[in-house]
Amino acid sequence: MAKAAKLQSNTEDSIEASETTVGPVPMPDRSELWRTRVMIQARNLSRSTQFVIAAALILGLTMFFVGELVSERIERAAVQSAAEAGANYMEAFLEPYVQELSRDNGLSPSSIESLDSLLEGRSLKRHIVSIKIWRPDGTVVYSTDKSITNRKFPMTEITDALKGNVVTDLDELKQTESEFERNFNIPLYEIYAPLRELNTGKIIAVGEFYEKAESLEQEINRVHRQVWMVVGTATLAMLTLLFFIVRRGDKIIQRQQVALKSRMLEQSKLHLSNAVLQRKITTATQEFSRINELTLRRIGADLHDGPAQLLTLILVQLDDLAENCTTVDQESLETIRRAATDALREVRDLSRGLALPEINDLSLQEELQLVALRHEQRTGSKVNVQLGPLPEEASLPLKLCLYRFVQEALNNAYRHAQGQGQAVRADCINGRLCISVKDSGPGICADAMAAETSGRTRLGLAGLRYRVESLGGQFSIDSSPSGTSVNAQFSL
Repeated sequence: MAKAAKLQSNTEDSIEASETTVGPVPMPDRSELWRTRVMIQARNLSRSTQFVIAAALILGLTMFFVGELVSERIERAAVQSAAEAGANYMEAFLEPYVQELSRDNGLSPSSIESLDSLLEGRSLKRHIVSIKIWRPDGTVVYSTDKSITNRKFPMTEITDALKGNVVTDLDELKQTESEFERNFNIPLYEIYAPLRELNTGKIIAVGEFYEKAESLEQEINRVHRQVWMVVGTATLAMLTLLFFIVRRGDKIIQRQQVALKSRMLEQSKLHLSNAVLQRKITTATQEFSRINELTLRRIGADLHDGPAQLLTLILVQLDDLAENCTTVDQESLETIRRAATDALREVRDLSRGLALPEINDLSLQEELQLVALRHEQRTGSKVNVQLGPLPEEASLPLKLCLYRFVQEALNNAYRHAQGQGQAVRADCINGRLCISVKDSGPGICADAMAAETSGRTRLGLAGLRYRVESLGGQFSIDSSPSGTSVNAQFSL
């Protein structure tokens, strides 16, 4: 039991420690998850649907403000028109009774009684529920509500009317002097109209009257409904038209995208096919170059071991015959000897030119120095070799191409420029091997470059271009009266 209690205590302590150390796992923000979900769903919608949603928001808000503005203007115009008509109507009734205000500060009892009787008429009582007459100082000199007569109130409501304007208000009656009218619990709009002296036209009072607004409100509501119906119909029509236009354009874009993807897929397949073919061509070209060099080496060896040995044997036999011949025979034998010697020399030259150079185990720097050295030994001319940092390893086809390129270019320099200013330069810059063979001769013309195909041990310019371009390199010739430069570049 003691061990069990100790084990339970240790377990509880470890749980408390883990809770204290780790703490609660933070839950992701729901609003962030909702925004992410909405954004993902929005991306999945078509362009036409996205456009309709955006256009509905923008156009809906725009048309809402337009509708509100039009409705407000119509309501204001309707109220103002009704107010002006009512003001003209009431001015005709009230102005005769307020003329005495130009002389006195109040109305006579007879005028007040006449006004009361006027309000009791059926035609006026059907529209007007209350009348007030204000002095220019803000004192109410007459009111249907007798409790505010001769009381002074703020002049905020009558200021514009004192300037000669008809003022109307359809809002709730919140003024202190309008408590009597609020008790009717019906929609009213109050109208303030200037009352003038008949002779001078001077404003001597302001007439305020409250007119029933049920019919006016009904008319305004009807106009509001018509306005919103027109705005809503126009908005819906524009959205529908824009939807079909955008949907048609969306379908065209989708078809073009499908066609473009199909063409891109075909282009990609064609590119892969071209790449495979290019690799096969490059491999075949390199293999052909290797086989061609081996074939030339075999031909050179056959010339050296076959005709050259026979010619050597002929010369030995001629030497033996020369000891026992007469003078005439000596001349004939000497002629035969010279011909055989010349033939042997040409056969050996051919075999040396066709033989594969010993470059398998050489680096590029050693190979280029070797071909320049052999040219100097063969021609007795000087070659300036300037080599930058070159790769340590290179493929055999590239080595053969560089050897033959420098060999043929130096032969051309010796032939056309008499070996003047012969120079071999090679360097590796940004993964590109650049090599050039230059001379300081008189240069060669374009026709001569096109016709440069002769020579037994030389490949000619056309052969040089073929060798370089078959390995993916770039071949060029720069020639001027001050010299010629044969250039090649290879991407390593």
